[in-house]
Amino acid sequence: MIYLVWQQLLGELRKLFSRKRTYIGFAAFLVVEVAILGLLQLPSAQRAVARVLENSGFFFEDYYSGLTLAFLMMTNTIFFLGSLYLALVSGDVVAKEVEDGTLRMILCRPVSRWRLILIKFAACVTYTGALMVFVTVSSLAVGVAYQGMGNLFVYAPLQGVFSLFEPSEALWRYFLNIGLLTLLTTTITALAFMFSCFRIKPAAASIVALSILFLDMVLQLMPYFESIHPWLLTYHMSIWVHLFQATVPWWKLMESICYLMAFNLSFLLIGGCVFSIRDFKS
Repeated sequence: MIYLVWQQLLGELRKLFSRKRTYIGFAAFLVVEVAILGLLQLPSAQRAVARVLENSGFFFEDYYSGLTLAFLMMTNTIFFLGSLYLALVSGDVVAKEVEDGTLRMILCRPVSRWRLILIKFAACVTYTGALMVFVTVSSLAVGVAYQGMGNLFVYAPLQGVFSLFEPSEALWRYFLNIGLLTLLTTTITALAFMFSCFRIKPAAASIVALSILFLDMVLQLMPYFESIHPWLLTYHMSIWVHLFQATVPWWKLMESICYLMAFNLSFLLIGGCVFSIRDFKS
């Protein structure tokens, strides 16, 4: 049984990674990272970073490093591009097969619909992890290749984080962040996957998921709605920045992870229930 599930999962991964659109996100992240790196070399951008450091009594030259550049590249790409390409792939995974008619053939085999849905969702989560690994590692590689390792300077005013780290401590936080980002961004995957199980087109599934996420983000950015921020998905997704606080608020990270995992389970159950009662004969 386990062997059959494993083989089916490998089959789903082969289908997922054989599509050209699966790799658009990887290429887009790399292009945007290089573009941001170039923009960060502008005198105005460097003056802005220097002003924050020097107002706190630190030298710009000590903290304008590859690690700092990597962090800046991540914070400016991870949500907007991550949301777009995770929603694109996850919103496509079920709806596209329904549109192409291949799902009817798959359902002729003695495989339960719930098992099929869970395996497809596992493939989407695997893609999420692969994309987060690529984003974090490529940002670090681009930053270090240009500026060298150096110390890490973290400044995230929306989350109230201002921290300085030596390379040894910065690196373990940076790589631990890969797993945390995968957990947090799985909510984007689960939301788009849920709509993919509905009777709608693949593009519509992605667009609806993105619309909900961007509305959520707009509400989070507006100070008038500060009282409801803890209920918003993007508020908890941005909690990854707190991993770079001097003292990590582990309880806060766990609270956000549990909150998002509850939504992930809900999205998966709703999508699975809709898929299990759909009629694919007509």
